[in-house]
Amino acid sequence: MTEPTPGPNRPRTDESFFAAAYERIVRILAVLLPCLTVAFWIFFNHRFAVGFLVGGTIAIVNFLSLKRLVIAFADRVIASSGERRSSGLVLRFLLRYGIVAVAGYAIFKSSAMSAYGLLVGLGIPAVGIMIEAGYELYGSWHRGY
Repeated sequence: MTEPTPGPNRPRTDESFFAAAYERIVRILAVLLPCLTVAFWIFFNHRFAVGFLVGGTIAIVNFLSLKRLVIAFADRVIASSGERRSSGLVLRFLLRYGIVAVAGYAIFKSSAMSAYGLLVGLGIPAVGIMIEAGYELYGSWHRGY
């Protein structure tokens, strides 16, 4: 039995299904953040929801910048065979965590409930990744491997 040749009307291959995971995670995060913010506003209180929104926004920006940072670091290492210093990339990496610390301190000083929301919001990329893992698991079972 021969494999059908890929064409414009053929379904996506398994490799492209798994390669598109990053874009699906970003879409999941874009849907989760506003939906959970509204749910937290309704079921908890506005301070928790605002803290969650701030934490989730920081976490998503951090998630997006991490991909660019890893690609830039890998390109720099490959292009220079490891000879050039990457202190600028390391500084950007550390700066991201400094921003999280400053935002956490500012929110913690305003309200403990907002700080709890911030901490929950910082975990939103993990939730998006778990949803993607479940989707990929379902896709793997559906395809039979």
